[in-house]
Amino acid sequence: MPLWDFMGSTMLTSQYVRLTPDERSKEGSIWNSMPCYLKDWELHVHFRIHGAGKKNLHGDGFALWYARDRLQPGPVFGNQDKFHGLAVFVDTYPNDETTERVFPYISVMVNNGSLEYDHGKDGRTVELAGCTADLRNSNQDTFLAIRYSRGRLTLMTDIEGKNEWKNCLDISGVRLPTGYYFGATAATGDLSDNHDIISMKLYQLMVEHSPDDENIDWTKIEPSVSLLKSPKDNVDDPTGNFRSGPLTGWKVFLLLLAALLGIIVCAVVGAVVFQKRQERNKRFY
Repeated sequence: MPLWDFMGSTMLTSQYVRLTPDERSKEGSIWNSMPCYLKDWELHVHFRIHGAGKKNLHGDGFALWYARDRLQPGPVFGNQDKFHGLAVFVDTYPNDETTERVFPYISVMVNNGSLEYDHGKDGRTVELAGCTADLRNSNQDTFLAIRYSRGRLTLMTDIEGKNEWKNCLDISGVRLPTGYYFGATAATGDLSDNHDIISMKLYQLMVEHSPDDENIDWTKIEPSVSLLKSPKDNVDDPTGNFRSGPLTGWKVFLLLLAALLGIIVCAVVGAVVFQKRQERNKRFY
């Protein structure tokens, strides 16, 4: 197939590209050979995940990539760790038995080559946002849409057969360079599934940029996200959103200060009450 390269267990048919069969310990990938120089784009992916495994007896899922390096096999759904770029993970198996989130689960990650994906925690330490999506063994066509425009990353699903997009996540402050490659990878371990890519369609978005943006060499910027706090400072909740994680030094100080003030207030109130009781007792003698 022109402009596409394959690796691993990938099998090409006239109707789909199967990244992995429903067999253990398989890895496969498909990567476009032309870098993308669009600053604003939208990617539509028609896919199917299916297999014979029952609930929680299937895995592991697949990933969509906009990455600097392609055809680099590794431990992250069949691709290398510490990558540069954007990854969208469609994770079908919960490795962390303590998690409350419901799988399959879709999450996103932006990496400048410094972050490691932790499979044991299902990537929660580096996840920017995500959502639950009931998309395995579906009788409906299943689609994902990834939109990147003017620093805003949006992910939508169409998995209910209604022919309409449902919002999964929306993140501002994302910076992605141009000149990276689109790809898809999948992996199975002790559990397995068929991971099929039926189509991948890229659309250019016509968006006006400021003069400052036009003067930037977008091929040389580093992938990054402007967040109020790092994903490493967050833990997940069942909705896929973030709540505060480990207490920082300032949080501990404020909690101790509040506790000390509470003790002082209680002591003052107790002293006043005790004094009034003493005065009342004196009047009775």
